[in-house]
Amino acid sequence: IEPRAGDASFRIVRHASLTSTMDEAAALVRSGDPGGVWVVADAQTGGRGRHGRQWVSEPGNLYATLLLVDPCRIERAPQLGFVAGLALHDALSALTTLADRIRLKWPNDALIGDAKLAGILLEGFSRAAVSAARSHAVAIGIGVNLRHHPDDLPYEATDLRSQRWEIAPLDLLAALSTAMRARLRQWAAGEGFAATRQDWLKVAAGLGRPIRVTLQDRVENGVFRDIDGDGRLLMDSEAGVTTIGAGDVAFRRETV
Repeated sequence: IEPRAGDASFRIVRHASLTSTMDEAAALVRSGDPGGVWVVADAQTGGRGRHGRQWVSEPGNLYATLLLVDPCRIERAPQLGFVAGLALHDALSALTTLADRIRLKWPNDALIGDAKLAGILLEGFSRAAVSAARSHAVAIGIGVNLRHHPDDLPYEATDLRSQRWEIAPLDLLAALSTAMRARLRQWAAGEGFAATRQDWLKVAAGLGRPIRVTLQDRVENGVFRDIDGDGRLLMDSEAGVTTIGAGDVAFRRETV
């Protein structure tokens, strides 16, 4: 167990290598951990992103998961992706001069330009997985490309070293932990999502741009206009305003 990460409200448990920090967080849930803990690994052998995609996890980047138990009503849990995104933006802004270039892509990526710098993954655990005395738990996985990034991706990616910034993973984690506590207070278990939403839109990627959203059963094209009070994407399309709760967004260069 390492020293607490920046904010005394959170514990931090560091591992040299894990299959994934998300898997370790799930094991903590099953063991009855009360939450409020960061799981961090120097490297992962089975890191993953959205939809179970494998992710390269070499040493030098940040691989961390924050486990929260009963953070809110269960239907509000997806909003934690916006909370985490803002906390990451805050932390990177505190450690670099890239604040004006870093943007948050709906629902859970951080970009420099159109290149992916970081990803956020949420996984929920039901009462059965936690305990009869608790409602649910949420694991917030955050991977940040500090020193390297995958080259064999269907989209552009980058890392901070490529942007001429050298930041150690634990230094970023300390700043991220402090920022997360502040953003969780703002969010107030979902009661403060209006303020979270407003701040997220200030640093949102692609507002007003043509986008393509890949859903499970179809692809939607339109213009990214807003997110609603629950964090769903609002897109102008030929059919009118389309509301999307989950999907993969790609920016399009052509006009709609």
